Amino acid sequence: MTAARQLGVALAAVAAIAVSAGAVAAERTAFKVCADPHYLPWSNQAGEGYENRIAAVLADALNLPVEYTWFPQRMGFIRNTLRSRGPDGEYKCDVVMGLPTGFELAITTEPYYHSTYSLVYVKGRGLDDVQSAEDLVALDPTRRDKIRFGIAERNPGTVWLAKHGMLDQIEIAYASQHGNPEVQPGQLEQEDLLADKIDATVMWGPIAGYFARSNPDVPVAVVPMASEPGVRLHFGISAGVRFGQKEQKEELQKLLDEHAESIVAILREHGVPLVNADGALP
Repeated sequence: MTAARQLGVALAAVAAIAVSAGAVAAERTAFKVCADPHYLPWSNQAGEGYENRIAAVLADALNLPVEYTWFPQRMGFIRNTLRSRGPDGEYKCDVVMGLPTGFELAITTEPYYHSTYSLVYVKGRGLDDVQSAEDLVALDPTRRDKIRFGIAERNPGTVWLAKHGMLDQIEIAYASQHGNPEVQPGQLEQEDLLADKIDATVMWGPIAGYFARSNPDVPVAVVPMASEPGVRLHFGISAGVRFGQKEQKEELQKLLDEHAESIVAILREHGVPLVNADGALP
């Protein structure tokens, strides 16, 4: 083959690759997010959740609209969203905005925030001097032993209560997942706390922050708790994509890194208690 012929073949190959890449780019018409339609503080169909807000920031950076595939955040969520194809054979959505770091059903980015479980109570009912988990433990037993807790199953707060001798004070135990997918996470605990059926609860930080934020006329105290030996209370949260999508994960990581300041501002606006990677409180 002559040098001219070789050059022509090489140029044709480059052109074909460019056309192919252009076709792939042209097919990407939206930033496709898998989300729950009734899952505040994270997401809802009105776009009021903080994950809705973060998705919008990333989509704007790509100059794309956000397109949602909705499904309740419970068993089968990944199977029916991230791993599910539509009638056209294409995947329904490409990104889950909030997954525990290292989640086993997807590839996750580095955590873009860390939060922690929090003690929650209504001020003015006898616990106002409790400003930390240590304060609660240090209360005089005659006060501490009368506190009525309400707590969800599989909540590490249960382990914390057991460690500090307060497990028997759980007045109400809630199912970790309500049968009605439109019931918000932590909703029942919040209702009982407002109704004075319980004195305190331990909630995942973002839920606690949302509770306080959505009840501006009630003095809700949110007390972030630090992890202790044998009781992990802080966790990192990442975004996730399908297995095999290394390039998409890298792009997502780059977007999260570039817009970290905006993301933290959104989280703070939504009252999410933030801690560092080691779980240290501010």
